[in-house]
Amino acid sequence: MTSDEKKAFLLLKSVIFHYHGLDEEEQNILEETAQKFDASDELRWAIEFISLDYITAFERAREYLNKVVGRMDREQRLNYLHMVWRANNKKGFITEMEATAMLKLAKDWDIENELIEMVRK
Repeated sequence: MTSDEKKAFLLLKSVIFHYHGLDEEEQNILEETAQKFDASDELRWAIEFISLDYITAFERAREYLNKVVGRMDREQRLNYLHMVWRANNKKGFITEMEATAMLKLAKDWDIENELIEMVRK
């Protein structure tokens, strides 16, 4: 994974977790992800991106992610969202707001049906 891909993935995961306010468990999951991908700088970048303006963070991230992730192949786009979906399940639940945010991105990336099928399994 390149640095830009790490930034995109960690921004995706971070903005979904921040959608309703980041809790301690979600922070731990983000830190584990950064450690797994050797991406502490990219996580710090994502957190700073979000903290510039929490109110507009999702829409700004959506615009950024559409440019970066939108260029990736279909399988990789789906894999990114699926990894975030699984991370949300790791904490035991997915809020309606988080699910809606992921579905919006899936629609942007033309993988909405695939994501729905994947999470049904």
